Amino acid sequence: MAERMVVIGADATGMSAASQARRLRGADELEIVVFEKGRHASYSACGIPYWVSGDVAEADDLIARSPEEHRARAIDLRLRTEAIELDVPGRQVRSRDLDTGAETWTGYDKLVLATGATPIRPPLPGIDADGVFGVQTLDDGEDLIEALVSVSGRDAVVVGAGYIGVEMAEALIRRGFRVTMVTRGPEPMSTLDPDMGALVREAMDGMGIRLVTDTEVTGMRTDADGHVCAVTTADTEYPADVVVLGIGVRPATDLARRAGLPLGESGGLLTDLAQRVRGHDNIWAGGDCVEVLDRVSGTMRHIALGTHANKHGQVIGTGIGGGYATFPGVVGTAVSKVCDLEVARTGLLEQDAERAGLQFHAVTIESTGRAGYFPGAEPMTVKMLAERRSGRLLGVQIVGREGAAKRVDIAAVALTARMTVEQMTALDLGYAPPFSPVWDPVLVAARAATRAVARGD
Repeated sequence: MAERMVVIGADATGMSAASQARRLRGADELEIVVFEKGRHASYSACGIPYWVSGDVAEADDLIARSPEEHRARAIDLRLRTEAIELDVPGRQVRSRDLDTGAETWTGYDKLVLATGATPIRPPLPGIDADGVFGVQTLDDGEDLIEALVSVSGRDAVVVGAGYIGVEMAEALIRRGFRVTMVTRGPEPMSTLDPDMGALVREAMDGMGIRLVTDTEVTGMRTDADGHVCAVTTADTEYPADVVVLGIGVRPATDLARRAGLPLGESGGLLTDLAQRVRGHDNIWAGGDCVEVLDRVSGTMRHIALGTHANKHGQVIGTGIGGGYATFPGVVGTAVSKVCDLEVARTGLLEQDAERAGLQFHAVTIESTGRAGYFPGAEPMTVKMLAERRSGRLLGVQIVGREGAAKRVDIAAVALTARMTVEQMTALDLGYAPPFSPVWDPVLVAARAATRAVARGD
């Protein structure tokens, strides 16, 4: 008799796990049922800002595999079906059809939790008003685009200045809106140190985005029809015909919490290296709903990125399919852009290193992405953190124009290999004037960090 694999969540982790398990085990051995409360599956949430801006023409362009393709491979994908209760001792999931309201219990032998993350919506007055949007799913993107097309005014406020907030601010500018961004941080992008975030602020100023820093939003004011019309702070208010929340996300683990499954400090599920939920041999979890090991600091963190989610799915599907795979952790690599300014980071920020009790040197260098004499050479700023005495690389941040962001991959590999900054100076990187100076900017930073470690200052 075939075993049954039940998956909750049909995006990167869930469908990667289902597809990999199906590759390894046929339908006569493994029945696969997937519950998804939304209307879409297997899509790129990271591409939503570029769909909103118009760089991506259609929602379908963001979908990697259609529901029909999954079903053709004997994966029972049930859209608009929400899992509402887990009976862990009885190995059952209670689900609700969101169109009919009908509820059903489904038994499982293997359970995969891929519930993702939800945009943070602080309990502020007016936060649930018409015209206030979080952007996490294709459904969210569809709702936002419909509002942008139909709204009569042209004032938009973005609350929060993380990756999604900054990308959405650019998308709204390109849609012809007047954009104000309000953040409680000293600079945009708290994923960078403030001195590097200041470079992002300059680019945003050049795009016409009004940035309000060190400011808490206190609520949303609405008009007589219940539609948002302003974002309020302690001192003033900013007109808003549409509001986008870019405050961040939290793991969507309410279902797991109610079932008594183990959660970490961030609220994400705790798993072993094979992505099994700790203490449960027949339950796996991955993607934005779990915490991952930070290989640099040695701590558990919540990092919501599609790269990790897809890898988690492959590991889970391999395990359920009878093979063996593990996910060893992350070093915290991420890239983004503001207009033509590329932004990247990997490893620890200064505050991360301090929180982990590490002593370090921080150096910042200015270079160019090409040989200085070559046409099109643009400035690039690289900040590097190295551990005192040992010289172990701890983190890198890069802000610059074309060719800047993907240079962070050099540092990501060096972090994974636990290289010292001195060892990095000997890396044999590609060189030609159209692509790099003789000394690549990352190596220039490594040389500066090596000198700082040697001086011990």
